[in-house]
Amino acid sequence: MDKLFIKGRSKLKGKVRTSGSKNSVLPIMAACLLTKERSVIKNVPDLSDVRTMVRLLQRLGAKVEFCDRTLIIEPGNYKGDTATYKFVSVMRASVCVLGPLLAKQKTANVSLPGGCVIGPRPVDLHIKGLKALGADIDISHGYLIAKAKQLQGANMYLGGAYGSSVLATGNIMMAATLAKGKTTIENAACEPEVVDLAEMLIKMGAKIKGHKTHTIEIEGVKSLGGASHTTIPDRIEAGTFMIAAAMSSGDVIIEGARADHLGALIDKLKSTGAHINSNTDGIKVKGGRTIKPVDVVTLPFPGFPTDLQAQITAMMCLAKGISIVTEKIYPERFMHISELNRMGADIILEGESAIIKGQRRLMGAPVMASDLRASAALVLAGLVGEGTTEISRIYHLDRGYENIEQKLASLGAKIWREKEK
Repeated sequence: MDKLFIKGRSKLKGKVRTSGSKNSVLPIMAACLLTKERSVIKNVPDLSDVRTMVRLLQRLGAKVEFCDRTLIIEPGNYKGDTATYKFVSVMRASVCVLGPLLAKQKTANVSLPGGCVIGPRPVDLHIKGLKALGADIDISHGYLIAKAKQLQGANMYLGGAYGSSVLATGNIMMAATLAKGKTTIENAACEPEVVDLAEMLIKMGAKIKGHKTHTIEIEGVKSLGGASHTTIPDRIEAGTFMIAAAMSSGDVIIEGARADHLGALIDKLKSTGAHINSNTDGIKVKGGRTIKPVDVVTLPFPGFPTDLQAQITAMMCLAKGISIVTEKIYPERFMHISELNRMGADIILEGESAIIKGQRRLMGAPVMASDLRASAALVLAGLVGEGTTEISRIYHLDRGYENIEQKLASLGAKIWREKEK
């Protein structure tokens, strides 16, 4: 098992390239199961989650090649219909094969999902939407067991306790492409990753409208074909580097980052005193002399992303004043607080809000990553802390950040990886 070591107090400077979107490419890979034909996916990040999905598709019977950030997927006449606990327990996004398997194979047996430990993330909306399409679904021995002779288009409201669901919207949208008739999803997620998946499905021959809104319409077709698609840049990786630049008083150009995907973060960073300029090539962030406190509430897109909550929390630890960060998507997603406090932060958790009293400095310390985005927050804290930070369990980072230590080192960070002794 590897550890990351970071010697802090470095101002980041230079250019860094944004990788392809993890949260976009995983459901796009699953969508390839809707056809027999060959598909090509470009701008694919080399992440452990992507390689897990590759192994899952191969286990189902598809031929998959992954080289030079390009995936070639040939499902052919695959026969598999089961996504086992081995795969789904380590990566929640594996559940997105449920819709394609049900639509194409008429049956699907998918383990209840795992992934990051950030509180309950039920699959009730997935079940609700697929049942609305006519599927028969039971839960037995930790598996979702779904059957449907012919999915039927339907109108549905896909709202949950904390708003719309990206994965559920994607799952239902994929299943509906081969359903008979028209499907309308109200309160659908409209995150850039959902839009990217819809664009891939349209290239495959699907008839989809409204995928940039909260109402998506899908007219079912008899069959889909292969397609070639280039995934969007990873807005969460880009946002993480933007926060790193701002909190380190750095000057960084994040190449490939799209301002239209990061409007809420740009607004908050400007409020902290950072200077931000964007164009078609990327986003430039220059940190201010001091960090002003801001209040943040996570919301579905175009609101502030829950996947950047931990990182902005780390930044507010150095703000001159008190900030409040409220988590409306996953209220228990505050595993990073105790570790940040070990580094000298002053954070109190009250319900779904973290109250952060800014400090003059953070201090390097041995800390432990609990999940993907908490890991990123600890890296950011280590970059600005005094002394050396040692981060354990960084396999979480490898799920969502491609070569993060190399990218940060190219910007001047003193960061390296070592095998745990």
